[in-house]
Amino acid sequence: MDMKVIAVNGSPRKKWNTATMLEHALAGAASTGAATELVHLYDYDYKGCHSCFACKLKDGKSHGRCAVRDGLTPLLEKIHDEAGALVFGTPFYFGTMTGMMRSFTERLFFQYLVYAWPPVTLFPRKVKSAWIYTMNVGEAQFKDVKYPVHIEGNGWSAGMIFGRPAESALACETRQFDDYSKYVFSMVDPAERVKKAEKTFPEDCKKAYELGVRLATE
Repeated sequence: MDMKVIAVNGSPRKKWNTATMLEHALAGAASTGAATELVHLYDYDYKGCHSCFACKLKDGKSHGRCAVRDGLTPLLEKIHDEAGALVFGTPFYFGTMTGMMRSFTERLFFQYLVYAWPPVTLFPRKVKSAWIYTMNVGEAQFKDVKYPVHIEGNGWSAGMIFGRPAESALACETRQFDDYSKYVFSMVDPAERVKKAEKTFPEDCKKAYELGVRLATE
């Protein structure tokens, strides 16, 4: 199978920080000759895990595969059949991934998890994966709001399911609004936030590009 890198955008915004970093990651992958695809979770109609445990039934027809059939099913099947590498992108909402990303990863990861210790995966091959995170907080606040706990857990889950260690890339103090004057925002000086983002976000996108190169390189 030719290398295909699938990027999953867990942000409702298709042209903002998270999506932009994912696009740069895919551009990096494409520079190596890999095929790429960007999907936006907010285009899909689905829910999280139903806790039916059909994917865990001994000799069950859905053993190792999500039995729920809904708008997410084609994406789960595409990842199962085609993904040579995966990159998950999400902003931090209230200290963790978006709800759409959480529901997606429940459905994607849990179907392959075997209840064993250490855990076992039923995903059919080993693939590289990575997480891209964007956030409003700065590096000085990063640990105070406990983000490293979530990042470590997400990386462990993806690495365990897909059989290879997962990477992470972060963009702090990203620009949230086109026009800060329209919104209540007093945590920092809006002009300073815009200035900081204009300087650092291109650097973050460069790191995402380099990440994409690594993902697509065996």
